Amino acid sequence: MKNKLYFNRSLSNLHLKPSSKSEVTSQIIYGEKFTILKKNREWIKIKLNFDNYIGYIKSRKFENAFEAEYKIKNLKTRIFFLKKNKFERSNQYLYFGSKIRILNKKNNFYEFEKNKWINKISIIKDQKIDKNYIKIFKLFFNTKYLWGGKTAIGIDCSALIQMFFFHNNKFFPRDTKDQIKYSKAKIRKKFEKGDIIFWKGHVAICINSKELIHAYGPRKKVLTMPIKETIDLIEKTAKLKVKKICNIKQF
Repeated sequence: MKNKLYFNRSLSNLHLKPSSKSEVTSQIIYGEKFTILKKNREWIKIKLNFDNYIGYIKSRKFENAFEAEYKIKNLKTRIFFLKKNKFERSNQYLYFGSKIRILNKKNNFYEFEKNKWINKISIIKDQKIDKNYIKIFKLFFNTKYLWGGKTAIGIDCSALIQMFFFHNNKFFPRDTKDQIKYSKAKIRKKFEKGDIIFWKGHVAICINSKELIHAYGPRKKVLTMPIKETIDLIEKTAKLKVKKICNIKQF
């Protein structure tokens, strides 16, 4: 039961307790490795391999973890089925950061599970490092704000930051409180590109010296805003001051 398995669905919520009514604390996407800690009727308690995050998902048939060959580079990519030698679109997707292995290749499509194919233009080698964090954060621009979310369907502020590191196979904590502890403070009065700004329960990253991008609950989406205006707004509306500033280049 301690073997590492991989999640073989596009997406699932990770719950605090073994109930669909329980709080959604995060999500798990295709190809993520995990270990089963406990079984509870139709639920299993799991620990994610990437960040040791713990939560509950519905129990299904899972297979032993594979070594990823490729990862999804787009916000989402459609899954196709092959019927009578023709690729047909499904209403299913894989999401940014999902890890896959390749079973077969045909034309411009790669098969990652039995008769499940994706277009090769949507993937890159898993070991490829993409240092362009601004490009990755902007992929999520206008994505709906969703507490516990980390995909094109919806994402929260801490997941927006974490998914850059996840995509590059580099550890970074899931929750803001843990990200604050993990980060080293930077002392500077002026902001610069790559600065990560932390409040209690919120985080944003500067895309230049004047603007930041964040998944902002009150505006219900991922958006860019002026740095100083945002700091003043959060202090005024949520009574929160900046707790720590670091830079993404520190990691």
